[in-house]
Amino acid sequence: MKKLIFVAACLSATLAFLPVSAEEQGSKTGLFNTRYCEILTLTRKGLKATATVYNTIGFNDCPAAAWNGIDKNAATKQLQADGIDMNGPRYWLIDGIKGKGVSATGKTISINGIEMGERATLEVSLKQALGGKKLYKANEVKRDTVFTFRAGKPVFELTDPEGHVYRMQSYSQIVNKKETLADLAGLGAKLKLPKGWTYSTRILDKDYDLVASGVAYVVQDDFLNTYQRLPQP
Repeated sequence: MKKLIFVAACLSATLAFLPVSAEEQGSKTGLFNTRYCEILTLTRKGLKATATVYNTIGFNDCPAAAWNGIDKNAATKQLQADGIDMNGPRYWLIDGIKGKGVSATGKTISINGIEMGERATLEVSLKQALGGKKLYKANEVKRDTVFTFRAGKPVFELTDPEGHVYRMQSYSQIVNKKETLADLAGLGAKLKLPKGWTYSTRILDKDYDLVASGVAYVVQDDFLNTYQRLPQP
């Protein structure tokens, strides 16, 4: 059987907002530069596959030693999956999330001592499961969310040749394991941007709510940092 690989950019962007508890009504604040990790599992069913996402949001900050010590084969067997994707560590660049239309966290698991909550399960095609990660290509993500960016905080943005602006929602230590918030100001010089794309950074002068009403458009860069498209003026 061909190895199952997740399109983590799409799936994690779909599910990252999910509420930690029903009482919070899908809202979480104080997220800026906080660390989290996700494990995505895939189980094949004929020409379809079931994807389930577990993450550490609301449980812990994904301790480095425990995360680095995860045995993927053992975790795959434990989760009774055909394949898994370890999507992290990641750090939020938003201050708050509000989501709707999703129930509270499902079951809790422990992988190498890291507690995680089941956020959701969805059906994907085998083409999606086998497709791998496509950089600088917008994925359509079905969700209803509000990502809040606070005044006085830095934002990091990609602009494509059509003028669409994508704002970074989380940076990743998957490719560059030492990437920090301080590195992002100079990230543009390290990116292999497609023709016509640009990278920029600035400090917000007022709060901004990035609203996705049904669909969000998400891209990743060479370092698997994740960005969401802003509405055009």
